[in-house]
This record gives sequence, structure tokens and C-alpha cells, in this order.
Amino acid sequence: QVRLEEGGGGSVEAGGSLTLSCAARGFNIGERNLVAWFRQAPGKEREGVAGITSRYYAYYGDRVKGRFRITRDNAKNTVYLQMVSLKSEDTAVYVCAAKRGSGKWDSAANYADWGQGTQVTVSS
Repeated sequence: QVRLEEGGGGSVEAGGSLTLSCAARGFNIGERNLVAWFRQAPGKEREGVAGITSRYYAYYGDRVKGRFRITRDNAKNTVYLQMVSLKSEDTAVYVCAAKRGSGKWDSAANYADWGQGTQVTVSS
């Protein structure tokens, strides 16, 4: 059963912007200590993009810091990823994940709840 649902993906030209959403289904997203975005492109390892704690502390991967912003809206049970100045290297499937426990924010093995992903394609 899918516990998280991503939306907002699409195709944009380099330099463009997109905002992704991650909506929790069947549980309160505020119950999770961490919610994070991962991405994976063909031939590349999955990497952590951004994460946000229940206390609204944000983490960012080196390749997106300064261009992406992760936010939470508990009333809407949703986490967002605002992406600006998109580059072709940002092309990937973006997946949302959540966990209650401890561990590194960008370690996929620590997450129990996952969405199915949304495609982001940036053309150059």
C-alpha cells in the first residue's frame, strides 16, 4: 500500500522551476521525525535531495543546496520541494520517504514509508 503520494513533476527547460508535493495517506505526516526527498537517474545512485524534521530543521544535498527548498504544511498533511534554477543534471525520478526513527537523513535504508515517485525532466 502506498503511504505517500508525490505530485508536481513534469518537463521544464533549464533554468525553470517546479514544486513537488508529498502527501501522506492514512497517517499524520507530523508523526514522522523525518520526511525526505530522494532522486534517482538512470545509471546513477539514489541520492538524498532534501529532508525536514518534525521541528522544521531542513537538510539539503550538496548538488541542490541554494536552489531547492523543502517545507512542511501539517494542516495539509503535505511536504513540498520547491525547485528553482533547474539543471539538466536534476533530471530524475523524485521519491518521497518518511520515518519515525533515528539515522542519517539521506540514508534510504532508514526509511519505512515511500511513495511511487514523480518524474522531473529538465531539458538543456
